[in-house]
Amino acid sequence: MSKDITQSVTFDATPAAVYRALVDAKQHAAMTGSRAGNDGKVGGTFSAYDGYIVGFNLELSKGSRIVQAWRANDWPEGAWSIARFELAPAGTGRTRLTLTQHGVPDAHHKAISQGWKDYYWTPLGAWLAARAKKARPKQRAT
Repeated sequence: MSKDITQSVTFDATPAAVYRALVDAKQHAAMTGSRAGNDGKVGGTFSAYDGYIVGFNLELSKGSRIVQAWRANDWPEGAWSIARFELAPAGTGRTRLTLTQHGVPDAHHKAISQGWKDYYWTPLGAWLAARAKKARPKQRAT
């Protein structure tokens, strides 16, 4: 049996910046502090969290949508889910990300649902905020 997960979160960054953080392997690794890979091509493979998560890119629409066949390495053999990330502007310089993940094995649903919050949304928000802070011009004392 499998279940679905739907979560929405808003980030203080543009949809393009959020998209890059999720798809670009270097940015993803910097955001999570773990090895990641992604060739950024439809049909190509990706991995995250030192290989704990693996899969294939099914659809990549820059700045607006990512769809992946996704699985964790402790799932039953042959178990896959489909993770869809929808990115939409949420005001100036903000993004509303809605994740829908279909087909999460029932025994893993609670951990994966919490894992999105703990291992993706929280570190992604902090990483994007730190990048924005670095990018702001420093004000000189007058």
